[in-house]
Amino acid sequence: MAQNLFNQYCRQEADTTALAQKLALGLSHLFQADQSIHLNISLEGDLGAGKTTFARHLIQALGYAGRVKSPTYTLCEPYPIEINSDNPSSAVNIKAHHFDLYRMRDPLEWQEAGFAEHFDEPGFCLVEWPGKAEGTLPAFDIEIHLRAGEDESARNISLQANTRHGIAVIEELLPQ
Repeated sequence: MAQNLFNQYCRQEADTTALAQKLALGLSHLFQADQSIHLNISLEGDLGAGKTTFARHLIQALGYAGRVKSPTYTLCEPYPIEINSDNPSSAVNIKAHHFDLYRMRDPLEWQEAGFAEHFDEPGFCLVEWPGKAEGTLPAFDIEIHLRAGEDESARNISLQANTRHGIAVIEELLPQ
């Protein structure tokens, strides 16, 4: 039976980093199998829950070597990523679009910004605060929920896959 849920308690940022790296590995396997795939991933949680930190670790674990910054003021930061495999001639080029919709006041702002085209490109869109776009976003393949723990660096992170591609990624997180 396909597994579409994964939960992990992360005691410190290193645990959160390790989870983002595991998720990146699952994503890279998916894109290596079919480089035309596009995934939509939501990042949900309260202010300070670690959404941007998780996004940074995920994007860097996929191979982006530059600085991953918060898109709080720009709404979207694009990251070209080259996913390498054991065979150097079979590198896969995708684009990650990291959105932060926190500052949006109206869902129409999302539509007027002209970002919809990014939701069809090979790669993935990672969306913080998706509720701010209320029903104007495409469906999410994976939903990531972050909740701050009692300690400053602790997080409860749950992932839910809503599509077969999302399930394929989530299943790679499970112990073999």
